[in-house]
Amino acid sequence: MNMARPVLIIAEAGVNHNGDLDLARRLIDVAAEAGAALVKFQTFSAERLVTVSARRADYQARNMSGDETHFEMLRRLELSIEAHQELIAHCAARGIAFFSTGFDIESVDFLAALGLDKFKIPSGEITNLPFLRNMGRYGREIILSTGMSTLGDIEAAIEALEQAGTPRSRITVLHCTTEYPTPMNEVNLRAMQSIAQAFGVRVGYSDHTPGIEVAIAAVALGASVIEKHFTLDRNLPGPDHKASLEPAELKAMVAAIRNIEMALGDGVKRLTSSEIKNRPIVRKSLVAARAITAGDVFGQDNLAVKRPGTGISPMHYDSLLGRVAVRNYSADELIEP
Repeated sequence: MNMARPVLIIAEAGVNHNGDLDLARRLIDVAAEAGAALVKFQTFSAERLVTVSARRADYQARNMSGDETHFEMLRRLELSIEAHQELIAHCAARGIAFFSTGFDIESVDFLAALGLDKFKIPSGEITNLPFLRNMGRYGREIILSTGMSTLGDIEAAIEALEQAGTPRSRITVLHCTTEYPTPMNEVNLRAMQSIAQAFGVRVGYSDHTPGIEVAIAAVALGASVIEKHFTLDRNLPGPDHKASLEPAELKAMVAAIRNIEMALGDGVKRLTSSEIKNRPIVRKSLVAARAITAGDVFGQDNLAVKRPGTGISPMHYDSLLGRVAVRNYSADELIEP
């Protein structure tokens, strides 16, 4: 049995609540029903996050109608203190852990005060040194996303977190491509393994590709954390819905990941309990190819290899050649030791 801790599956609600608390609760319900370990939102203040003149990303502009500015969009998607408390309570009622990404120092401090036992660093903050130092001083588990990053960016961020007080053993680094949706030819899943080798950290994958297969493949390649956006309906208005899973897909992804975990096993090649009963049926033995009379010499003309595997193994074929039969054998009869 694989004794590694289970893959941490984060269902990323993000801002797919569209500023509607009822929709946020329904997203929590979906994540809980799918079997995710955490449902993650985003904690930020538009005023602290962007300038009034900041433009929207191309994918945000594609997925949203109207001339709403980046600042106006974020202001509409903020979650209040009261909203956080209500969502935490709803998560507790549904048996799933609340999680959120803080996008600024004050938001991280707020999440720490709420009692979150781990933090998430979004890809956009990996070069935000004051932010990294503030988060690192708590010494809690940190999940670091690395979209738009080089190995040098990752190294500098890890060092900043360590110097602030968070040991490397408490940092998990997620490979990520910051494009929504991510083209398959830009995924580069092997980079996740390169990160693990370069820095000696646990690794995972924050997935923005369509579908579920890349997240499942990441688990097979060693991901300990999978993060995936989900929505109630990809046709809802908003920046991230189009690149998100719908409820049935999220449930299928979680089930597939759990199956892959079991299938990975512990790496020791051994007979399984299911195989043991099949071995004598499927393997073969040395048998008489035709009638053999006592005193005949065993050779290629009177020996054959056939099922079942309850007699002499064909691996002993050479040692039987040239020996004399001590009794009669009928055709297809298993040769005795």
